[in-house]
Amino acid sequence: MAELKYKRVLLKLSGEALAGEKGFGFDPKTADAVAKELKEVHDLGVEVAIVCGGGNVWRGITGEKAGMERAQADYMGMLATIQNGLFIQAALENLGVDTRVMTAMEMKAVAEPYIRRRAERHLEKGRVVIFAGGTGSPYFSTDTTSALRAAEINADVILMAKNGVDGVYNADPNLDENAVKFESLTHMDVLTKGLKVMDGTASTMSMDNHIPLVVFNMNEMGNIKRVVMGENIGTTVE
Repeated sequence: MAELKYKRVLLKLSGEALAGEKGFGFDPKTADAVAKELKEVHDLGVEVAIVCGGGNVWRGITGEKAGMERAQADYMGMLATIQNGLFIQAALENLGVDTRVMTAMEMKAVAEPYIRRRAERHLEKGRVVIFAGGTGSPYFSTDTTSALRAAEINADVILMAKNGVDGVYNADPNLDENAVKFESLTHMDVLTKGLKVMDGTASTMSMDNHIPLVVFNMNEMGNIKRVVMGENIGTTVE
């Protein structure tokens, strides 16, 4: 086995990341590329869990702005994350990677219910576990889901794979050419500086449970492997 810095990782995979250049819906080529990277890491002996976002299909905040009750809009967003979980599952299994989708919303026909001990057992058996359905409750983001699940499964790190952004900046690098990238931060820095890395609940939960976060560009091939091998890329939040 290769020398690994992180043995059990939780990857936060945004819905936008699965949409590719279209920015909306599903892009099989993008899913295949992500799956190939995950297979390479999995083959090193890393235990991989994934939390899927749903922004390529629906965002609860979008429905709320349109006059929909926030809880109802959030439930629609949770259903979107389940679609993405099944989407990345198909891409991984096409490569021969054994997977399980576990959802916080009961949906027996397509996924297992989330049970913490069962999830840990799947990881121990070498299966990639895909957490979908958010926390199962409205008003919580998939950032918070990532922090919660990472704590529950005792993950070594949360990998925050960004679509085209190679770390955390003091301003949006796509809008401000003078934006400065941070090589490292603390969770308290993220909270006090108001940096949009994770929402406040997720940052606080990660800090309280001593879970580091690595933010990096997922569009650069091989970056997931570089992170788990300990290469200093992106921004590390500890």
